[in-house]
Amino acid sequence: MDDAANDLIRVVVAMDFSDEIIEQLRSISPRLHIERQFPNVPDSVWEDTEVLYTLTRFPEPAQAPRLRWIQLHFAGMDNALKQPIVQAEDVEVTTSSGIHAVQMAEFSLAMILAFNYKLPLLLQLQAKAEWPKNNGDLFNPRELRGQTLGIVGYGSIARELARQADALGMTVLATKRDVMHPAEEDQYLEPGTGDASGDIPTRLYPSQALISMAPECDFLVVTAPLTESTRHSVNEQVLRAMKRSAVLVNVARGAVVDEDALISALAAGTIAGAALDVFEEEPLPTTSPLWNLENVILSPHISGNSTRYQEKAAALFAENLERYINNRPLLNRLERKRGY
Repeated sequence: MDDAANDLIRVVVAMDFSDEIIEQLRSISPRLHIERQFPNVPDSVWEDTEVLYTLTRFPEPAQAPRLRWIQLHFAGMDNALKQPIVQAEDVEVTTSSGIHAVQMAEFSLAMILAFNYKLPLLLQLQAKAEWPKNNGDLFNPRELRGQTLGIVGYGSIARELARQADALGMTVLATKRDVMHPAEEDQYLEPGTGDASGDIPTRLYPSQALISMAPECDFLVVTAPLTESTRHSVNEQVLRAMKRSAVLVNVARGAVVDEDALISALAAGTIAGAALDVFEEEPLPTTSPLWNLENVILSPHISGNSTRYQEKAAALFAENLERYINNRPLLNRLERKRGY
């Protein structure tokens, strides 16, 4: 091989990016040799691959001796961490954290508004063609301004939700793994979004102090990643500590919340309601009591969806490709010890 060939960075995109997106990525540098391999990646491709963009396709470590960086199409690490190549210490792994922030924050806010203005009850009455006689009592909400939003985990989704809630006049509280470092300079944020400096929350609580934050909140939104330390961190004790008028929203991972404890709390009226986009078992079994609770809004793990998802994902990948070429630190790097 000549020097020019040796200087090429071979990139496999195991994703159905459009021709336009692929060409935009190729235009970043003549050093990039980018090929789209979707839906399958031939085994013969792995040997010379240096960079992999992927959703679910991973080589075995022996298949990809030159692989140095994997960019994931998703943010959650709980499934990817099961892959041996992701555990290889000489392979950098980055996530798509940050590209979901706007839509997931808006979804969370939509759920907050739905409960605040009793949208489920409105729809029930509409289905029965019923005009309530006591509508002044049934529908007498307190506006969001002045209410308190608590956020479990202060990553990119939480920071954008905090920005939106702050604009509506809500008081924002949050838990964070490391409260001494509110800013996250190594994380991807869409321009003009989020809370890069970490200044919006009135107070940041250590993750283990969630039970102290819970009683202060009118709404508690879960955005923390699923790790061994966060599994069932929203447990019976936390639910008991919440206001009876409070609502829980989970857009993170189902297992961050103790689902059995939540079902009991909802049935007993320990909390007023819950909006759940994620579950411990997905699809949610038809036998789950959650389907029959009137104070619950269920959605099929769609809060991160967007018609612009591919565009957003490519923008992050492009930023990281430029950093990789110029030997600068990549954004959204996996820290294996903490699990995300």
